[in-house]
Amino acid sequence: AAGQKLLGSAGGSKPLAMSFFEKLTKRAQQVDSLLCVGLDPHRSELEEDSAEAAFRFCQRLIEETKDLAAAFKPNCAFFEVYGAKGWEALERTLRLIPEEIPIVLDAKRGDIGSTSEAYAQSAFHTLRCDSVTASPYLGGDGLQPFLKDASKGVWVLCKTSNPGSQDLQALQLPGGEPLYLHVAQLCEQWAKEHKNAGLVVGATDVEAMRKIRAKAPDVWFLSPGIGAQGGDLAAALGAGLRSDGLGMLLPISRGISKAESPRKAAEAFRAEMNACRASG
Repeated sequence: AAGQKLLGSAGGSKPLAMSFFEKLTKRAQQVDSLLCVGLDPHRSELEEDSAEAAFRFCQRLIEETKDLAAAFKPNCAFFEVYGAKGWEALERTLRLIPEEIPIVLDAKRGDIGSTSEAYAQSAFHTLRCDSVTASPYLGGDGLQPFLKDASKGVWVLCKTSNPGSQDLQALQLPGGEPLYLHVAQLCEQWAKEHKNAGLVVGATDVEAMRKIRAKAPDVWFLSPGIGAQGGDLAAALGAGLRSDGLGMLLPISRGISKAESPRKAAEAFRAEMNACRASG
C-alpha cells in the first residue's frame, strides 16, 4: 500500500509505516521539487464569501499543481473562519490530495500535554494529515504528543518569516546565542527517538537560516517567505539547503493562487528552485 514498506523480521515480513520525512524525501525526489503549494483561501481571493468558495479555490489549486508539488499546506484559519461549514470544506479539501503527497497542516498548535494530545489526534487521525506546524513555547512536554508516531511529523516554529519574529525569537540568551538557535537544538533532543521534527525557518532572514543550518545540518526546514513576503529564493536556498540538495520545503501561496495560471506559476517556481539547486 502507498506509504508503507516491508521490513524483514524473525517472524517474517510485516508492514511498517514509512516515516514522515522518508515520505517527504521520496515525494521531493519523485517530482524533482521542493515546492509546497499553500492552500490559503483568503476571503479577498474567493468568488464569493463562503466555505464552498473556499473549497472550490483549493480544488482548482490542487488540480493544477498536484504533479508539481512536493507537499500541500492548508492553513486552518481560512477554513475555521466559516465555522462548521469551513471545517467540512477543509475535510473535503484534504480528501482531494493524493495519498502520496505529504500534507502540512498549518495550525501552529501547542499547549499543555493533554490538550496537545487532542490537537495531535485532530491533525493526524481526524483530518489524517501527515504533519502539523506547532509552537515550542510550552516546552518539550507540549510537543511530545505530536512526536510519538514516527509516520507523522511536526514543524516547530524556530525563526518565522514575519518582522515581529525579532521580538522574541532573536533574544540573546546568557551564553550569547539567539533563542532561535536554542530552539533548534532543543527540537533535535525532543525528537531524538523518531527524528520527526522539522523547523519553520523563514526565507526572509537568510543570516539566521545560515546559522540554524550550521547547528542542525540534517533537519528539514519549512521556509515560508518567498513570493508575496519578498524573500530572496536564491539566497535562501544557498543558506538552507543540505549538502544533498534537499532539506528545504518552500511554501508558496499567493504567488501561485493569484497568478492567471496557477499551474504555470508553480512550474516557474519549481524551475527557479531547481536552477538554484543545480548552480549551488
